[in-house]
Amino acid sequence: MGKTKMSDSSKSDYEALRNARLSENKARLESLGILNSVSKLRQISTPTKKERPYTKRVYGLTPLRRSQRIKGVTEGTTTAAAALDNLPPRRSCRLTSSFSYAVTPKRDLGEEENRPANAPFIELNSKDVEHFLSAENSARRCNSKGRGSIYNPVLGICCHFCRQKKLCGEEDCKRCGDCDVNEPCLGKTDCSVCHSSQGVFCRACLKVRYGEEIEEVRENKEWMCPHCTEEKGINPYWICNSSICLRKRKMPPTGIAIHQAREMGYESVAHLLMEKLKGGN
Repeated sequence: MGKTKMSDSSKSDYEALRNARLSENKARLESLGILNSVSKLRQISTPTKKERPYTKRVYGLTPLRRSQRIKGVTEGTTTAAAALDNLPPRRSCRLTSSFSYAVTPKRDLGEEENRPANAPFIELNSKDVEHFLSAENSARRCNSKGRGSIYNPVLGICCHFCRQKKLCGEEDCKRCGDCDVNEPCLGKTDCSVCHSSQGVFCRACLKVRYGEEIEEVRENKEWMCPHCTEEKGINPYWICNSSICLRKRKMPPTGIAIHQAREMGYESVAHLLMEKLKGGN
C-alpha cells in the first residue's frame, strides 16, 4: 500500500510539472507570434475542393464519320437495304490494276498429255504483254531465284507451301520472261502423276522443305509430289509438310523448322518429320 501511494504521488507531480512546462512554452510561442504563423501556413497548405460546374453533354451535333465507299450512295435511297444495294463493291488494291485477263475454260484433252499445273490456261491481250514486259519488271524479275521478287496475279504460279504467286527468277523461263502462257514456269515443279496444285513448289520451298533441287526435278520427267509418293506406297513416311496438309493430318505446322533440322543433321524438314513419324510407330 505504501508503494502504491508513493507511485501515485510521484505520477501526479510529474504531470503537474509537465502541464506547467507546456503552458509556459505555449505562452512563450504566443509572445513570439509563432502560433499565428503556423495556423496561417496550415490554411494555405490545405487544398480546397473546387466544385466543377455541371455541363450537360450534347451528342449528335458533329457529323458522323462515313467510309468513302458509303458516301457514294445515292441520296434517293431511304431504306438500309436499298443503300447497301447501291454501294460499290470493295476491291483490293492488289487487284485494281490497269490490265485485264481472261481465264480460258479447261478443254477435254482426251488422249492428249495432261497440261502441267505450272502452266494454267490464260489468254492475254497485247496491252497485258506490254505491261508485263516493262523494263522495271524485267530487271527485277531475276534478282531472286528462290521465290521470285515480283508478285503477279496472272502469270504467277502459286507455290503449295509458301503460297506466293510470284514470277520465277529463272533466266530461260519463257512464261515469266516472255509472257508465253503456253509454256510452263521453269521455277515451279509439276507432279507427273496428279498435275495438280499440291505438286507445285518453288525453288526455295523445294530445297528447304524437301531437300530437292529444281534442276533435278525438271530433268526427272517421272517426278512425283509427296502426296502421290505416299499414295503409291513408295515411302509412306514421306509426307507434305505444308501447313494446309499438316492441319488435315491434325498435326501442328512446323514453321521455320529448317534450322532445327540442319542442327540435328537432317537435309530438310521432310527428312526430320519422316524420322519422327517412324519413331512414333
